[in-house]
Amino acid sequence: MKTTYLLGAIAAATMVAGAASAQATLEAVKARGELICGSNTGLTGFGAPDANGNWAGFDVDLCRAVAAAVLGDATKVKFVPTTGETRFTALQSGEVDVLIRNSTWTASRDSELALDFVAVNYYDGQGFMVKKDLGVSSAKELDGATVCIQTGTTTELNLADFFKQNNITYQPVTIADDAEGQRQYLAGACDAYTTDASGLAASRATLPDAENHIILPEIISKEPLGPVVRHGDNNWGDIVRWTYYSLLIAEEKGITKANVEEVAASTNDEEVKRLLGLSGDMAVKFGLDNDAFKRAILAGGNYGEIFATNIGEGTSINLARGLNALWTQGGLQYAPPFR
Repeated sequence: MKTTYLLGAIAAATMVAGAASAQATLEAVKARGELICGSNTGLTGFGAPDANGNWAGFDVDLCRAVAAAVLGDATKVKFVPTTGETRFTALQSGEVDVLIRNSTWTASRDSELALDFVAVNYYDGQGFMVKKDLGVSSAKELDGATVCIQTGTTTELNLADFFKQNNITYQPVTIADDAEGQRQYLAGACDAYTTDASGLAASRATLPDAENHIILPEIISKEPLGPVVRHGDNNWGDIVRWTYYSLLIAEEKGITKANVEEVAASTNDEEVKRLLGLSGDMAVKFGLDNDAFKRAILAGGNYGEIFATNIGEGTSINLARGLNALWTQGGLQYAPPFR
């Protein structure tokens, strides 16, 4: 019983210390002159370094937008690769300032990890990829299959639930990250590879024989992916959240990286004026200067531009907007009013 009380006291003290440390995130980033962003170890289209170590991707561009808003320079970002097992610890420990790398918002992560998901930048769902010569056209035909799956992810439980519900069996082949998953899958260590459907599309795009691999039609879960901050640092969470929302509002209002200066000089839209720092002091209320969200838009463009550039139709990933279209276009992406 005493051990239980001691462990509880240690856990409580750790959470208090973590919260106190988290409150200083904005100040720490400004003093450091660099944003430290937890990223993927390498997921094409979302977050991956090239041969020269330059990072690019859908999630990477959100990191850069935050850096532009906070520091005035989108290049002042250090990217720290994290796996499914290390990502939340890296954020909890203060190794990174924010985690932006295809992480799913769940109830248990809200309640148990002392972290906050501040928005959903990609609505996704778990799927399966198989080689054409396996001869299956549905995940329900995978009875007895070996399945590559990342540890420390929501996909593990989703996979177990799906097979149990359909009264079929499988043999898991655990992997640490997408790169290992692709290697094991190609080597024949597993019949199927399961992860977020966007991740499957990203992996398939890098294969030399992509046409010989199919993503099965079943989507077996909801995977709302988004940026994460430490619990207790509400102001920092607000900054990351509203940086993201500024990119959505910009798309809705027709503001692009190319025309933002022209819009700023001619707009009569009061919300746009507030967003671009032309009236009011909205960004100042977050501890930023009034040009902050204008800089975020200039960093990589609005949400639609970032989507199209990195993962949209016509790229190697070739993802349709789908649920990630604006609410005005039948999608789920929706920003609260900027007022």
